Amino acid sequence: MSAASAGWLDSIRHAALSLGGAISGVAHPRLRLGVTGLSRSGKTVFTTALVHHLTTGTRLPLLRASAEGRIARARLSPQPDQAVPRFPYETHLASLIGDERAWPQSTRRISELRIEIDYERGSGGWRTGPSSLTLDIVDYPGEWLLDLGLLDVSYAEWSRRTVADARKEHRLPMAQAWLSLLAGQNPQAQADEAVVEAAAIAFKGYLSALRAHPEMVAVTPPGRFLMPGDLDGSPALTFAPLDVLPDAGFGSGTLGALMQARFEAYKALVARPFFRDHFARLDRQIVLVDVLAALDAGPPALADLETALGDALSALSVGRNGLLNALFSPRIDRVLFAATKADHVHHSEHEKLERIMEMIVGRARARAEGSGADVRAMAIAAVRATQEVRVENRGKSLAAIAGTPEAGEVVGTDRFDGRTDAAVYPGELPANPAAIFDRDAERWQVRAPRFRPPLMAPDAGGRLPHLPHLRLDRALDFLIGDWLA
Repeated sequence: MSAASAGWLDSIRHAALSLGGAISGVAHPRLRLGVTGLSRSGKTVFTTALVHHLTTGTRLPLLRASAEGRIARARLSPQPDQAVPRFPYETHLASLIGDERAWPQSTRRISELRIEIDYERGSGGWRTGPSSLTLDIVDYPGEWLLDLGLLDVSYAEWSRRTVADARKEHRLPMAQAWLSLLAGQNPQAQADEAVVEAAAIAFKGYLSALRAHPEMVAVTPPGRFLMPGDLDGSPALTFAPLDVLPDAGFGSGTLGALMQARFEAYKALVARPFFRDHFARLDRQIVLVDVLAALDAGPPALADLETALGDALSALSVGRNGLLNALFSPRIDRVLFAATKADHVHHSEHEKLERIMEMIVGRARARAEGSGADVRAMAIAAVRATQEVRVENRGKSLAAIAGTPEAGEVVGTDRFDGRTDAAVYPGELPANPAAIFDRDAERWQVRAPRFRPPLMAPDAGGRLPHLPHLRLDRALDFLIGDWLA
């Protein structure tokens, strides 16, 4: 079956699913929220905190339905997709609040969770009285989102882009071993399985090196190469770019033809099913970003991040949902880009962090808003690990943060054991967000260690407090608040 035929059949299936969902949603509203982000951006923590606050009845002042007391209860229900792993909420929560006080393991695969929210409709609408909303949360790695951009790209074009990126100055040290091997590979040579496997191993080594810099690995799909699952070792995950022209053609039986065939197999077996079965059914999307880590890496890394988030928004099917769209091909009508770990800087820096996030997604945001989608940027901490304090330095009082640095973290000359608290001055962010792309300006760094989750001490009755956060309720109000009106 050709790629065009496969895409056409996917569209038919998607329309059927959308129509069925729209009909059932008239009687019982359902919203599918996608949660994704680059490596170490806090996807798992965000989803865990979201479920925790809704199901335990936390009063969330910036979520209007909660602030007005209209949420009666929220409870977990069996998830709808039998073939998708359940998001292990209870395990992740225990990791955060138990004696271990450890951040949950990062997202390595797609998972799902369903929450039923019973609420009272607001007085401003045409309907009043009790209602319920089914919220399906779909948590998936951000690298998988970028794979969707491969669907309309040829193998030759993908190769050209990937090789050009690898030759950039800030990537070259990580790519040198693979590029050295690439130099001796002739796309028109006879296909050789040993050559293909060696190229794939070297390319994966390059991707593994990029993993330490999430903003770089995010713009270097295929994302499943580093998360192979049950496809590990399969031909669909055994290929690599070649140094070819964008419009290159390959003779039958050549190395280039084999690489191209496996690239197309990856799209058919990995990228397209993900879009069809999961992604195309989303209504809302949050993309989490560790902007502070990218600032530490400097302007080239920030440029990579800007590209990655632009590609992510391009991969999203965004726009305003008219009647026909809602019935046959619903779009994601709200997207939130959230700069995470806002608790690693003082609250006086949060507005700057938010402006930097807006700067990074500005170009892509303008395109998406042209289609009618609502795209916003915020600075949040789904779980707040620090408190704000004042420290004295050379007679000056500085706004600082305090918490428990993780074992092995270093602040100044002190190496921490994971049990001792510390107060640190993290520094200041640029007042002008455009300065982050200035190669000649100083590198903007936040000098804060990684902190452990906050200590959750029970009250006299043995009850644990709710997880502290920064603007999680504001994010929820944007993502689901209108459905609880």
